[in-house]
Amino acid sequence: MIAKTQCQLYYRCIPSPVGRLTLVADDTAMREIHWANSNISIAKDALTDNKVLGQATEQLNAYFNDRCKNFELPFALHGTDFQQKVWRALLNIPYGKTASYADIAQKIGAPAAARAVGSAVGKNPLSIVVPCHRVIAKDGGLGGFGGGLKRKRYLLSLEQAR
Repeated sequence: MIAKTQCQLYYRCIPSPVGRLTLVADDTAMREIHWANSNISIAKDALTDNKVLGQATEQLNAYFNDRCKNFELPFALHGTDFQQKVWRALLNIPYGKTASYADIAQKIGAPAAARAVGSAVGKNPLSIVVPCHRVIAKDGGLGGFGGGLKRKRYLLSLEQAR
């Protein structure tokens, strides 16, 4: 079990073609990206200047402007062992490609766990950077997406157009 320790969190809201994104980092790593429709609350005196947030902002802007296909950010994903396996598998889906929930289940050695994979994908704290938008249903349908299907369509078409 990983011990939880208190650490300073930094927040930054950035505009993007898919709406406002709220970035959350600690002193050394990205921790979360929230969509405009999420219920994150940020204190008025929250710290917003941090090297990691600067790198994330720069790379996300480059991603949306066709200058970045792979993120090179330090990040810390906090979840169960199963979630961690799923999230690591997402990192192996190439830019511009997709994989099904069943494909991911197979890759992590749990072929009967496509629904559990879907649940873990839905809890991915670093959308876009850990590309959960690249996961689709086995029949080719979009499946779900925390940012909404309109945003998922946009991200997929953005990558596939390049």
